[in-house]
Amino acid sequence: MKFVRTDYANNIEILKYGVQDFIARPIMVSATGISADADGKKIVKAGSILSTAGAIVNDASAEGVLLWDVDVTYGDAAGSLVMFGFIDKTKLPVQPAEEAIAALKLIKFCD
Repeated sequence: MKFVRTDYANNIEILKYGVQDFIARPIMVSATGISADADGKKIVKAGSILSTAGAIVNDASAEGVLLWDVDVTYGDAAGSLVMFGFIDKTKLPVQPAEEAIAALKLIKFCD
């Protein structure tokens, strides 16, 4: 039997000071509004700022930062939302707006 493994992307480490300095909670990441890539996969990138509904935002409705990539090709999927910690701002797919930074009181964005 032949086994073929295909990796579509590597997860980026968005945490600044290691794995001990954060608190995350589970969240259902919304597939709404996510476009498919060249391979037909819908991936929400690690470092995306999410609302409580699991949608990507960059405003005062921000709830946390997505810890790992989440594949939402077949609908909403489970992910981990960082609620407290030190995030490396240089590794985020979109730089956070001032409103999002103000809403995320327990997250420190570092360069």
